Amino acid sequence: MKVFKTLFLVLAIVAGMVLAACGTPDSTASDTTSADGKTQTETVSYDKVVYAYATFNNTPTEEALAEVEEAINVITREKIGVEVELMPIAIWDYSSQVSLALQGGEKIDVFQSLGDLNTAISTSMCLDITDMMGENAAESQELIGDDWLAATSFEGRIYGLPTYKPIALTPMFVYRQDIADELGLDMSKVNSTSDLTSILEQVKAAYPDMTPLAAVNTGNIGLGLTVENVDYLTDNYYEPKGVLMNDELTVVDYYASDEFADLCSLARTWYTNDLVMKDAATTSSTAAELMSAGNYFGYIASYSYPEEDTAASLEAQCGGYDLGAKMIGSAFLDTTAINALTWMISSTSDVPESALKFLNMTFTDEEVCNLIIYGIEGRDYVQNGDGTVSYPEGLDPATVPYTSQLSCGTLGNFFIMYPMGGTNVESLAWELEQNKNAKTSVAMGFTFDNSNVKTEYTAVTNVISQFLPGLICGSIDPETEIPVFLERLDEAGLGTIIAEKQTQLDAWVASNK
Repeated sequence: MKVFKTLFLVLAIVAGMVLAACGTPDSTASDTTSADGKTQTETVSYDKVVYAYATFNNTPTEEALAEVEEAINVITREKIGVEVELMPIAIWDYSSQVSLALQGGEKIDVFQSLGDLNTAISTSMCLDITDMMGENAAESQELIGDDWLAATSFEGRIYGLPTYKPIALTPMFVYRQDIADELGLDMSKVNSTSDLTSILEQVKAAYPDMTPLAAVNTGNIGLGLTVENVDYLTDNYYEPKGVLMNDELTVVDYYASDEFADLCSLARTWYTNDLVMKDAATTSSTAAELMSAGNYFGYIASYSYPEEDTAASLEAQCGGYDLGAKMIGSAFLDTTAINALTWMISSTSDVPESALKFLNMTFTDEEVCNLIIYGIEGRDYVQNGDGTVSYPEGLDPATVPYTSQLSCGTLGNFFIMYPMGGTNVESLAWELEQNKNAKTSVAMGFTFDNSNVKTEYTAVTNVISQFLPGLICGSIDPETEIPVFLERLDEAGLGTIIAEKQTQLDAWVASNK
């Protein structure tokens, strides 16, 4: 397990197990001057909060991270009596690493969901924070509002704070503008995934050694979220287990749908024609890393910003290439769109109130929020004259000591983060309009409790992990493997999960008429 600071934590646990178990706060010595002019040393105690967050960027060194932590602690010691330890975890390892850490008794106080809030609630990984909100996070509660907090609640109790950002995600194709211009590609005509095939073929013909389409992350080439009008009913986007489709209130098997079959068929076509990376199902690289290498033309992902801003904000992360972005689908809002990125207090936290106070600061304190995202000014980023920021001259996201810029839409309050150079700061109005006007699910606000089907969830998840990456990345043949996949899902209990979802959904509909 690639746990950040593993050796340090193991040694600390072995050396101070009793103290750790008792939740002893950290202490900081400070000098004070008494009335007689003598210097006295005073020890002040602070609650220690471990903040675990997913990063799409390089994991920083311990030394680089320590400087960011201390800059944050200068603020938090004074304002909330807390010292924070940052725990950045690579996005592809995040969910499993946090789960294993909490099960093993490792100290994590604040963590985020990545589409699996209902699992965190049903398995008691997170605390009910309803009664702590008023005293420790009143500002965030007012900022986020009751409608969004309803999406992170169960049976009227609040279990987390959803990331406050533009949430109406729109599928886009992000691509090398320089290559598109060179080949005369008319990207204005690309309006769906099917329109991409000829574009990818032209790039491959002109650049035989280039792979036209990169993976977004492990087992994901971006096609999944291009299927429109799907409500995942609070499941992980990448592991749905019973969904609503096309504005119907009947829970169905997504993997048995024509839409899923068409998606897999398209992926297989791209794979067999060398239009997509061959190891997309297993790669540990992200789209930004792959694009930076210079051997990929583009990738598919969902963003909540205008096309021009999306491209501009990604250029530094993707090797400095001139990028373009083209919408290939429509925005759609369901409960998962709001609570997919929810910040929670772990049920094992020995300082839950302090943890919630710090979480509140990531939504309300501009300086703290930008320290987590960008690091140290002058070392990791520089301020531009127009209110935007850039990397220091000669440096980029791969070479600065610290950055989590690609996590800007996953933590805290997006609207108090510094925009990257090249973005249009006036686009916030567009983003808010997208949130307002995006099509909304007929089951908006419904949260599924999977506690009655935990065994089936585990079994079905294992089957999905075995088949889904290969199917949606094109490396296995959907003609032969989808029938096998469906059979294995049925054996694992997907039908039982769907029936339970339908029962809960029917009850929710009846109570919300």
